[in-house]
Amino acid sequence: MMKTLFLTLALGTSIAAGSACAETLKVAGPWEITGIEPAQTGYVFSRLQVAETLVTTDKQGALVPALAESWAVSGDGLTWSFAIRSNASFHDGTPVTAETAAASLKRATAGVGVLSQAPIAAITAEGGEVRIRLTKPFSALPAYLVHFSTIILAPSSFDAAGKIVRIVGSGPYKVKSLTPPARLDLEGSGNWWGGKPGIEDVNYLAVGQGETRALMAESGEADLVFSMLPVSVDRLKNNPKLDVRIATIPRTRILKVNAASPFFDQAEERRAVSAAIDRVGIAKVILRNSDLAATQLFPPAMKGWNVADVQPLAQDLEKARQLLAAAGWTQGSDGIMEKDGKRFSVTMLTYSSWPELPPIATALQAQLRRVGIEAKVSVGNSSEVPARHKDGTLEMALISRLYSIVPDPVGTLLQDYGPGGSDWGAMGWDNKEMQGVVEKLAATSDANVRAPLQAGAVDILQRELPSIPVTWSELAIVSSKRITGVEVDPLEVNYGLSSIRWAE
Repeated sequence: MMKTLFLTLALGTSIAAGSACAETLKVAGPWEITGIEPAQTGYVFSRLQVAETLVTTDKQGALVPALAESWAVSGDGLTWSFAIRSNASFHDGTPVTAETAAASLKRATAGVGVLSQAPIAAITAEGGEVRIRLTKPFSALPAYLVHFSTIILAPSSFDAAGKIVRIVGSGPYKVKSLTPPARLDLEGSGNWWGGKPGIEDVNYLAVGQGETRALMAESGEADLVFSMLPVSVDRLKNNPKLDVRIATIPRTRILKVNAASPFFDQAEERRAVSAAIDRVGIAKVILRNSDLAATQLFPPAMKGWNVADVQPLAQDLEKARQLLAAAGWTQGSDGIMEKDGKRFSVTMLTYSSWPELPPIATALQAQLRRVGIEAKVSVGNSSEVPARHKDGTLEMALISRLYSIVPDPVGTLLQDYGPGGSDWGAMGWDNKEMQGVVEKLAATSDANVRAPLQAGAVDILQRELPSIPVTWSELAIVSSKRITGVEVDPLEVNYGLSSIRWAE
């Protein structure tokens, strides 16, 4: 039996005597807190407004100031300067300075976060500014600094060896206690540069089962609930005590395949898998919205990245069988395809933190079986996907991939389809043409230059299918009518808890 690990992160401040009696905002979501390394679970601390980045986004996806109140780039495009707010302080009372911000960013460049993908030559602090010098122009740098792995932490977050032992951020909320992987208790920091939050005490609970989260919303055990199954949303909309908000988000459910394996090492095999999928049926029955069928990787909301004249992905079972035959597969006695004495039998990993993934995986299993592909569904933890990518044992995984993890999709493309791929991107697929296109995109912010490059990138991904799109996504949030000020962030950068108030 697994034992629950308890870890309390003390921030050196006492809890106000009256806070124990204050009413707590109860938040439920599917995301477990498996550690405190920013590259691993920084999104929890950034979404819940515990820690902040230099740059953030508004609800339309535009870059706006956070800890950096302004930024500029030199004429040659090689030096970016970020002016740090003079009135920002950490939860331990120390000021946020250019020196502390530069130290956090240097640490991020040495890890596995997105900054390791940027052409950074040096990060320094000069006269209240963080200066980032590049080896070549990189227009997406400010967007990279929205990513949760670049949260700025106080020196007191680290031990003498430089290991993170507590989260001391600068947001409107500070950590009161953390019980991994499920519970995080927050309280108002008392010194946020943006003012006092509307509700001082917040409890976040990680709840993997979507139906359990729905029941928590109905019973009042949670005031704010994220990521609901469509079948639950239909019911919750009829509850007079609840508000339901739905936003289309730049997230796509994809099949991540190992293109170095004998099952997917030819483009014909990957195209055959794609042609076997009834995307419209899955979107209509499971997601209750047939418009979410992913005919290409990027959804229509991602302007410039959803290309109108690209050949759409669609189900064609006869074409799928022809493609498998062209790749050398023949039907075995049990109906499963065979080649070189090997059955086309693979394990499809998925996870339940996005509650719609397991039922979609089951539907895909049945659809692939119709063209002679056996996919054995394995539902586990999301951490299994990067772990099995790393050790090379992953064959296929149904995952949910957010393409605004860096607000400029180039950031995700560099990570997912660069040399060696990534945990959540390509595996065993090394395409120099794609890498060249993305490098050119990263070097310019000129919309006229970027447009044909974006179309070219989409065309390569549509032909090669290193990741096979299944459906696009919506984010459903359910809130109690006891609270007001709830907004949906379509980029999932910041949940805006500090703006929530108790209803009068």
